[in-house]
Amino acid sequence: MNQDKIHLINKIFNNETIRTVWDKEDEKYYISVVDIVSVISESKDGRKYWNKVKQRLSEEGNETVTNCHQLKLKAQDGKYRLTDVVDIEGMFRIIESIPSKNAESIKQWLAKLGSERIDEVFDPSISAQRAIDLYRAKGYDEKWIAKRIKGIQDRKELTDVWQEGGIVEGKEYAILTNEIYKEWSGMTAKEYKEYKGLRKESLRDNMDSLEVTLADLGEEVTKRLAQKNKPKGLEENKEVAKLGGHAAKVARDDIEKNLGESIIKNDNMLSYDYTK
Repeated sequence: MNQDKIHLINKIFNNETIRTVWDKEDEKYYISVVDIVSVISESKDGRKYWNKVKQRLSEEGNETVTNCHQLKLKAQDGKYRLTDVVDIEGMFRIIESIPSKNAESIKQWLAKLGSERIDEVFDPSISAQRAIDLYRAKGYDEKWIAKRIKGIQDRKELTDVWQEGGIVEGKEYAILTNEIYKEWSGMTAKEYKEYKGLRKESLRDNMDSLEVTLADLGEEVTKRLAQKNKPKGLEENKEVAKLGGHAAKVARDDIEKNLGESIIKNDNMLSYDYTK
C-alpha cells in the first residue's frame, strides 16, 4: 500500500470524530458506523444518512446490517448511548456502499488488493515475498525473517498432523495451542499477548529469540508425539499438547536456572504502546 493510502486509512482511524473500541474478548476493533458515514459522506446528519443506507442495505440482503452490534459509546455531550458499530471488514463494506468522492480512493485500494490476492493464487511466491517485504519494512533483520518464515512452515506441519487426528475447527487449534503455551509459559496465547501489551499483532513477531525457541520446541515435540501416538479427537490431542509444552517447560527451567532471570519478557519487538 502506498503512503497516500496509508495516510487515508490512518485518517479514518485517528480522526477525533471516529470512535473506536477494542474488544478484548473478540480480539477485534469495533468502529462507530455513524462516525464513518459522517466522514465519508460529509453529511451534516450522519445518523439520518446511516439510517437510509442501513435500510437500503437491508433491502438488498446485505449481511453488513445483520452483523452490526451496538455498544455504548460516549457522545459529544459526554453521555453514553447505544451506537451501531462494525468490525473492520464491516467498515470497508459500508464504505463501499457509500457514493462519495471521499470513499473512492479506498475503493480503488480494495480493488487493487483483491487483484493482488488473485495473483497470489496463481503464484504463491508473491505472497511469500509480500510477507518478507512487510517484515523488512517493520525493521526485522534478514536472519530473523528467515527463521520466522521457517516457523510458519513448521506450524503448518503441526496443524496438518492435528487435522489427521480429527481436529478440523479453528477454535480447536486455538485450544491445543493454548495447552502448549500454558505448560511452558504459564499463560494462554491471549494472556501472553496482553502481558506484552499487544492486540492484533502476532505474538511470535514480538518474542525474543529464546521465547521463540521455546515456543518452537513445544510445538515440534507435540508434532513428533502426535505423529508417533496418533491421538484422535480433541481430548487425546490435548494430552499430547501438554506433553509437548512440558518439554519446553523443562528446557525453560534449566535455562532460567543458569541465567538467573526469566526468559519471558513483557516488552515487544517494536515497542507498541496502546493508550485507552
